[in-house]
Amino acid sequence: MNKQKHVSQIVIAAAPHMVGDGFRVQSTLPGGTRSENNRISPFIMMDYAAPNYIPPSVRPRGVGEHPHKGFETVTIVYQGELEHRDSTGSQGQLYPGDVQWMTAAGGILHEEKYSEAFTKTGGKAEFAQLWVNLPKAFKNNPPAYQNLTKAAIPVVKVSDESYIRVIAGEHNGVKGAASTFSPVNVLDVRLKKEDSVTLEVPEHFNTVVVVFQGEASINGQPVKGVQTALFEQEGTTIVITALEDTSLLLLSGEPINEPIFAYGPFVMNTEEEIRTAIDDYNSGKMGYLN
Repeated sequence: MNKQKHVSQIVIAAAPHMVGDGFRVQSTLPGGTRSENNRISPFIMMDYAAPNYIPPSVRPRGVGEHPHKGFETVTIVYQGELEHRDSTGSQGQLYPGDVQWMTAAGGILHEEKYSEAFTKTGGKAEFAQLWVNLPKAFKNNPPAYQNLTKAAIPVVKVSDESYIRVIAGEHNGVKGAASTFSPVNVLDVRLKKEDSVTLEVPEHFNTVVVVFQGEASINGQPVKGVQTALFEQEGTTIVITALEDTSLLLLSGEPINEPIFAYGPFVMNTEEEIRTAIDDYNSGKMGYLN
């Protein structure tokens, strides 16, 4: 019989702060980009923008041109519309249910803002952005971009109204939509009140469950939005029962047991590599936005 994983800590999300001029977010994972954050490796940080009304505007708000190097950003849109463009020439709209998996790797410039259409009408916005570390062997790969539309993400039904979207990894033999550089599971879970689901994760993976909205019993521990349950590695089973209508994200991944040295938008292994990343950005080696 599989053993339930023990919840080792429940983390309450930080107070909301602004990113750029349009995104009001809360940091949900412990440690940020500090080197000791290997406790949740390969995940680095995640910001959650709770449902918020965005008034109409004459110009799109969001985050203007900025660099990344050494990791991946995963943006999940629940409500509203975002627009992305980067120095690889990739450009696209993200609609509700869509996921953008951007591999910064050797260096990329990009911007993320509300779409032109959404800017004109205004409306409710809700989304999350996760940072996933890259192993040293891939940190200088060419940058890449995966646009995962809602239709491309497999859905596993739990009940008539409850479901799991397999963004990355695997659930019950169903493989996720994203290609990854190390083994990770990213499961987007929606449960109606009193519905329950059992999830299996490898014992040696680091695992967290972030509750965005609602409240759930997670292996016997009540966890509300916006709170994160951290698990010990021992055990493989996570039983989640919705105490009210709940949305949450399960993140589970094989630890990347390498040093982390981070500075702002760069996540490398050493201080020297960070200096190189800054030099690369300042000299234009990460490309340009058209």
